[in-house]
Amino acid sequence: MSLTPVVLQTVHFGRIQVDEASTIQFPEGLPGFESRRRFALLQDPAYGPLIFLQSLELAGLCFPALPVGVVRPDYSLAVTPEDLEKLGLPRDRQPVIGRDVAALAILCLAQGEPPTANLLSPVLIHLETRRALQSIRLDRLYTCSERLAVEEALCS
Repeated sequence: MSLTPVVLQTVHFGRIQVDEASTIQFPEGLPGFESRRRFALLQDPAYGPLIFLQSLELAGLCFPALPVGVVRPDYSLAVTPEDLEKLGLPRDRQPVIGRDVAALAILCLAQGEPPTANLLSPVLIHLETRRALQSIRLDRLYTCSERLAVEEALCS
């Protein structure tokens, strides 16, 4: 069975075409955007490791993100059993980044301020099912505004 591609006119990327099978589903939406549940991951080699989480339901809604390992190479997951269950992953072990899940840190790029990354609440994407959520860590090992070394993070 062939799926029809999703075509969307976006604010930041113009007209895009996304294979329906590659879309990311947020069953509960993202905090503050609970009604927006379908996203695409967009990458452009010109932007290095940057990933853009583009809503397929609202043309102007797009979050810049980086893989957590680009921000902090030693980053380790601490996913609650409830979030593991929501993702459809085993509750008895932490998932492995790159094998079980992709883990993205949403960036804050406020004008006049240094860029920061949210490592407290990474976006986790179950690689097999493409089900996703923003998982809040309970240990507070990281913050929601980790400063970036721009040259290192964006040019690696």
